[in-house]
Amino acid sequence: MEQEHTEEQMPWWNVILSGGMLVIGLLFPYFGLDFVEKPQFMLAWYLLAFAFVGLPVMKEAWETALKGDVFSEFMLMTIACIGAFAIGEYPEGVAVMLLYCIGEALQDRAVDRARDNIQELIAFRPTVAKVVVQGKIIEKSPEEVQVGDILEVKAGDRVPLDGKLVSASAAFNTAALTGESLPRTFETGGEVLAGMIAVDAVSHLEVVRPASESAVSRILNMVESAAERKAPTELFIRRFARIYTPIVIGLALLTVVCPYLYSIFDSQYSYVFTDWFRRALVFLVISCPCALVISVPLSYFAGIGLASKHGILFKGSNYLDAITEVDVVAFDKTGTLTTGEFAVQSVVGLDQEALQTVAAMEKSSNHPIAQAILKYCPTEENISSQDMAGYGLKNEEWLVGNLKLLDREQVSYADALRSIPETVVAVARKGKYMGHIILADTIKEDAKKAISDLPVRAEMLSGDRQELVTKVAADLGISHAYGDLLPDGKVLHLQNVKNAGERVAFVGDGINDAPVLALSDVGIAMGGLGSDMAIETADVIIQTDQPSKVACAMRIGRYTRRIVNQNIALALGVKGVVMLLGLLGFANLWMAVFADSGVALLAVLNAARIFFKKQN
Repeated sequence: MEQEHTEEQMPWWNVILSGGMLVIGLLFPYFGLDFVEKPQFMLAWYLLAFAFVGLPVMKEAWETALKGDVFSEFMLMTIACIGAFAIGEYPEGVAVMLLYCIGEALQDRAVDRARDNIQELIAFRPTVAKVVVQGKIIEKSPEEVQVGDILEVKAGDRVPLDGKLVSASAAFNTAALTGESLPRTFETGGEVLAGMIAVDAVSHLEVVRPASESAVSRILNMVESAAERKAPTELFIRRFARIYTPIVIGLALLTVVCPYLYSIFDSQYSYVFTDWFRRALVFLVISCPCALVISVPLSYFAGIGLASKHGILFKGSNYLDAITEVDVVAFDKTGTLTTGEFAVQSVVGLDQEALQTVAAMEKSSNHPIAQAILKYCPTEENISSQDMAGYGLKNEEWLVGNLKLLDREQVSYADALRSIPETVVAVARKGKYMGHIILADTIKEDAKKAISDLPVRAEMLSGDRQELVTKVAADLGISHAYGDLLPDGKVLHLQNVKNAGERVAFVGDGINDAPVLALSDVGIAMGGLGSDMAIETADVIIQTDQPSKVACAMRIGRYTRRIVNQNIALALGVKGVVMLLGLLGFANLWMAVFADSGVALLAVLNAARIFFKKQN
């Protein structure tokens, strides 16, 4: 079971030593040794076996009691084991605690403690800033740079602080912050954020915020605060124990006290304290929730195992529960529902010769647009041209670039080109518009299935332009789509959804998605191509990068939850009957063992059905 972060996980060697001593103790009668028949020796042996697993749990019972949580599952396990030892059933006392601790240890293994590790983001923050001082470049740490200082950022360098572009327009790779796969061109005076990468020119920026308030630092702070606001899901046994434990303890006390009170008023009745005390202790042993301790975690682990067969990794069983309660699934666009790779969608007005010329001009460029065009129209020819940062390519005869390039060169074209949401590469020859190439990020093959299979509402959140986001959403059948969102905009949108009383899962793949992944009720990251930061922050990892696995994860979560509920009903139902028989004096310790271990076996067999469940 997942414990509070203040609780210490029990070492596996404690469990192994205790289990080994229990097995040896059960075999002692067959060894033919005289000393093992002495009660003092057997008590000492089993007390030592119990100490390895029992003392840590008894310590937790004491500490939680001091905090006001007296009736915890730790207290119930402690009392049940003391009862077993008190009536001389030493192996039962050890076995009860051992099985409980095995369930605890297995559950702890499923929880990835690295979830809140944000070292990746800290490393992502630039450590050196190049400051222009009287025409010279001086390297400083970002923390030493003052607002108003001028920074120089060369092509390929990461912007260390938020700044206003004071040099000519330039293109920057904004994927780390917005998730956009295509570099964005900033005009003089535009604000460039820390974490962006200069693409094609040396740029100068005037610092507008100190390092502690930069875009990267804000993302780091959002991850930390969002993770703190996201309380861990409380598992059933802990909630149940707060009610179950005081009832069981109260009934055990009444088992001793009520007959005594009755004997006061009825002189004919003979009250034997030891008989009723033993009956109360048997009742406590019967009440031990081993069937729940074993079967409930096993059911969750079976669900986690089934999910892993389908390329889905749950970082803890609590997220199997949480995903069943989601009302909204919000998807990032680039890299999640789309491939993150640009491809030519259509060519308008250009014949093969013109297209070959465009490809030859793009031959020497590493820009994503150039690579997409060359992939569509391969060529060995290389035509020299002038690279105009933020506009495109130009030579004496041809213009190849965005619409701003045509505007600058005073080439007329149809106004309809401005309304195309995808990326447009316009082509002109000798001052006359010839045609254009439309490029777009390609939608993943199973993206439509991912949306249609969802049993809840789907939304799309993206840093791309709203026009493009709207078009992609329409193609996929998503009715709620929001573009032009930086990381803090995504966080704000998600917080508004949660404030409306809805539980939300977010599916993303980039460092920019880390804050919203941490804030969501269930964060789902694309693990195949996604960033390490997103993977560490998320609660569920889609290892195949297929968005359709989100619906599969929800189906597995619901099926697992159904098995868990069946096991809980089975365990409580049988135990309730045997407890009643125990109170009436008809149940002995053997029946208690059956009610405990027998029901546990049935519950385990039921949980094992999850291993054989097939999911689409």
